[in-house]
Amino acid sequence: MAVSGYKVLNKGELPEEGEVVIDASNHIAGRLATVVAKLALQGKAIVIVNAEKAVITGDRNMVINWVKRRMSEIRTHYNPEKVGPKWPRRPDRILRRIIRGMLPHKQHRGRAALRRIKVYVGVPDRYANRQRYVVSGSMLKPRPGLRYVTLEEVWASIEPEDYSNWRSSLVERVTKGKH
Repeated sequence: MAVSGYKVLNKGELPEEGEVVIDASNHIAGRLATVVAKLALQGKAIVIVNAEKAVITGDRNMVINWVKRRMSEIRTHYNPEKVGPKWPRRPDRILRRIIRGMLPHKQHRGRAALRRIKVYVGVPDRYANRQRYVVSGSMLKPRPGLRYVTLEEVWASIEPEDYSNWRSSLVERVTKGKH
């Protein structure tokens, strides 16, 4: 499967270069996270761009309600005043948290692997001209009746104000770059 402008990273393949830039567009978040966690444990520095375009499969309402429930499962009978989100809300942090769940993050090698992973919303300027990879085993294969939601849509439904601020700043940057 050849994608124009991208190199395909197959499962079990280890790229030679130091820092690997992976484009998360149309990747299933969990499948991408397994490959990224494995590469990070093997010592590779991983950069994930376009985290907002990663996909979680399932019905839209089911996925959004699952994330909302995760964010509100903090108050307990033992300590009812304990409030605040423990589950991240932004797409880059949600994807990083999914990857963290696939690493032994309480051990030294897991913490070191997590430090080697950087996740960004959009494409930062320093990675704009770099060669990007796609992971063939984690790409979304569209078929009739497939239900999925992007992390951007999850963010827009959970925090509409922050999402609209980010969206307007993105539009300003794009229009500023054209003139």
